[in-house]
Amino acid sequence: MEKEDFCIPTMASSNIAILLTIGVIAVVVIRIIYVIYWSSKPLHSKSPRFLSTLVVLGSGGHTAEMLNLLYVLQKERFKPRYYIAAATDNMSLQKAKMFEDSLVGKEALEEVGGAEFLQIYRSREVGQSYITSVGTTLVAIAHALWLMIKIRPQVILCNGPGTCVPLCVIAFLFKVLGIKWSSIFYVESIARVRKLSLSGLLLYKLRMADQLFVQWPQLKKKYPRAHYVGCLM
Repeated sequence: MEKEDFCIPTMASSNIAILLTIGVIAVVVIRIIYVIYWSSKPLHSKSPRFLSTLVVLGSGGHTAEMLNLLYVLQKERFKPRYYIAAATDNMSLQKAKMFEDSLVGKEALEEVGGAEFLQIYRSREVGQSYITSVGTTLVAIAHALWLMIKIRPQVILCNGPGTCVPLCVIAFLFKVLGIKWSSIFYVESIARVRKLSLSGLLLYKLRMADQLFVQWPQLKKKYPRAHYVGCLM
């Protein structure tokens, strides 16, 4: 009898633990579905007048495309702007600084808003093996977490560099946890004609991007949830 009496509370506590686990998983799943549903909706017309914006830059053509996109952006609304590039990519930040300097020369400083330039560890260097990239990716995610806590952007703009993936992952987790709601807009590079880049594919498949834009009609056919906007160059 003593042994049976001992088993009863043990089984009861085990059942409670299982029920709590199932409940937590259910809440998380519901929250993720909620975030994915509302992320696909456009920004509310009553959204704040100014939207702090994180701009993720990539090397070479990625940066050129992003700066071309920023030229047509409502810069008086999307401010302050935070530019982030890989720690090994000084050229992109120099181009971003030149872009901001050109804006100040054309418009009043209070209209274009301020800008800050930051760097982040890369998840994977070009040519780096996938095995060694596991460690660098973990470092990049930790750095991305620190940067996202510091910046807390309302809008994230990115267009392909792998640098954007850790930042978007953190932003999505912040949504799920109710810490901060950042709208993620991904514009696929014009160089991607037949399929999405790895970064774009991850954001598309995992539904982390609020809106994903492509510049070729065949990509729209292959990825129906993407938005075709034509060539932006």
